[in-house]
Amino acid sequence: MTRPITAGLDGSEESAAALAWAAREAVRREAPLHVVRVWRAEPDPAGAGDRDAQERWIRGSVAESVRTVTERHPELTVTTDVSEADDAVAVLLAAAADARTLALGSRGQGAVVGFLLGSVGQQVIAEVPRPVVLVRAGDEAAAEAAGREVVVGQQGEPEDSADVIGFAFEAAAARGATVRAVRAWTLPTVFTYSPGSMRLADEAGGLEQYEKKALGEALAPWRERFPDVAVIEHVEMGSAGQVLLAVAADAQLVVVGRRARRTAVGARIGSVAHGVLHHAQCPVAVVPHT
Repeated sequence: MTRPITAGLDGSEESAAALAWAAREAVRREAPLHVVRVWRAEPDPAGAGDRDAQERWIRGSVAESVRTVTERHPELTVTTDVSEADDAVAVLLAAAADARTLALGSRGQGAVVGFLLGSVGQQVIAEVPRPVVLVRAGDEAAAEAAGREVVVGQQGEPEDSADVIGFAFEAAAARGATVRAVRAWTLPTVFTYSPGSMRLADEAGGLEQYEKKALGEALAPWRERFPDVAVIEHVEMGSAGQVLLAVAADAQLVVVGRRARRTAVGARIGSVAHGVLHHAQCPVAVVPHT
């Protein structure tokens, strides 16, 4: 059974853009589209009526959103799940477990809105077992049609970023786009390079050549698997987040990995993913490392 592309709706412009992105992705992947709307009855909100009236309004708005995408993509198979629940995170995680990708709305610069408000967003991104794509309200299909690059960040050893790079190559292949693979590096300190890696750097002809070699090795199996996908290897000295954002100015999609870690104040997704999510102009895919 083909896993669906799942989109979370919350009534915001950002989530409407995420639904439109998910619909296009479902068409590209020949997958069904699944739409999730979590809601909670409000106690006599102004003009909202009782609980039944609120539910009718919610279901009607979801139906209207679905009509919009099916008019654009009549070939799509669409299912919906409208759930009344106090715990939106649990509903989204359950939906994402059966999905190929989960698409949610994001405001980009500043705080993330809708489903991603505060700790809800942190938990969804940090705990979901599938890639999550964050889409801003201004996103349009034109960037995809123009064949802009899919930018992916690579760090560590080849096996560390296999899922992230694989997602980027699959996305590029489905779009006929180029992959720009980015590896950022900094001057060595006792914390960033081990004695072993310094020895390998010397053997490679210097730190930059070592970083280029590491990126090439990480890309090699994916180049072989997707021979028709054009690849640009980009190695640059600087912080990973800043380098990614600089080269992604004209991208149609940025792909980053995440290793969730828990702290006393909740889940964290890492500084690179966090920075790119807040500042990238295009959709951002956050791919969990396995």
